[in-house]
Amino acid sequence: MTAHRFYGDLAPWWSLISPAEDYVEEAAFAASLLQPARTVLELGSGGGHNAVHLKKLFDLTLVDLAPGMLAESRKINPELSHHQGDMRTIRLKKQFDAVFVHDAIDYMTTEADLRRAIETAYVHTKSDGHAVFVPDATTEIFAPEADHGGVDGDDGRGVRFLSWTYDPDPGDTTTVTDYAFLLKDENGQVTAVHETHVTGLYPRDTWQRLLRETGFVPEAVTEVTSEDRTPRTFFVGRKY
Repeated sequence: MTAHRFYGDLAPWWSLISPAEDYVEEAAFAASLLQPARTVLELGSGGGHNAVHLKKLFDLTLVDLAPGMLAESRKINPELSHHQGDMRTIRLKKQFDAVFVHDAIDYMTTEADLRRAIETAYVHTKSDGHAVFVPDATTEIFAPEADHGGVDGDDGRGVRFLSWTYDPDPGDTTTVTDYAFLLKDENGQVTAVHETHVTGLYPRDTWQRLLRETGFVPEAVTEVTSEDRTPRTFFVGRKY
């Protein structure tokens, strides 16, 4: 998997790129699908911005590939257990009532990698438990888009960014997002950074087939959101 500056040396800017308060609504919807779980494993937990809300309801264990993102999460979730690892291969030798995989699942750019991530979730899910997966899009609802954001921090730093997502080859399983960041440090110095991310895109049928072949009973749930965008499809896999 490609290493991205976004999750490496830019990780200390994460709270200004994607503030935790922006996750309130989607974390609440995810929580409604994770219940009635008590213990939850989050794969691809990033900077912990979902966890900061979900930990009010669940006993969370967090896993992420990027040490820099784990360091940011520990700042706001110091009481939670953090583990560095790849969602395709990590094995904690422990099972949970539920497994949650947010949009980090998008970095599974081949069907083989997506299957491995789903298998990791299955291995860590207790019998009668379930897993919830949240891809940014499926093939059926994907549309090219541009977005922008970023905020100012209390320490004098600030971020503004532009993202541009498109699909250069509709015949494959990937899309591309180009990011342009303007990063203002506490001294007022501004640095520009560009980075390209390649992410996975699959039809609903592929998701449900892989969940079924792994051993889950699949369900597709349409997100309820007040945001001005196409609702995402959350995939729930139940293990019996």
